[in-house]
Amino acid sequence: MTIEQCYAVIGGSYAEVSRRLPSRQLVEKFARKFPEDPSYAELIDAVVAGDRDTAFRAAHTLKGVAANLSFSRLCASARQLTELLRPTDTIPPEAASLLEAVTRDYEATVAAIRALD
Repeated sequence: MTIEQCYAVIGGSYAEVSRRLPSRQLVEKFARKFPEDPSYAELIDAVVAGDRDTAFRAAHTLKGVAANLSFSRLCASARQLTELLRPTDTIPPEAASLLEAVTRDYEATVAAIRALD
């Protein structure tokens, strides 16, 4: 799979990230580093622990990394979870369904990145 195909599979915008990163090699380099980012694991751990502050920060960071790499679908689901967690002191019950969407999008993104040629 090429980097352009990867972006198509994950619902990202290769055209948008290409404006931000000046070469195909840089786009691919940073996309390949994405699975190493600890934000998703921190988010899961924080939700399991009931730690809203850490969950919010992790979701916000994941959203930012996804936005910078133009992983549009993952960015959108992480944004929804971030906004749900923002005004509360605890993790609301409806966070579970949003976390499922983030997990689905994250796993699809990582799988596509790992399938790069």
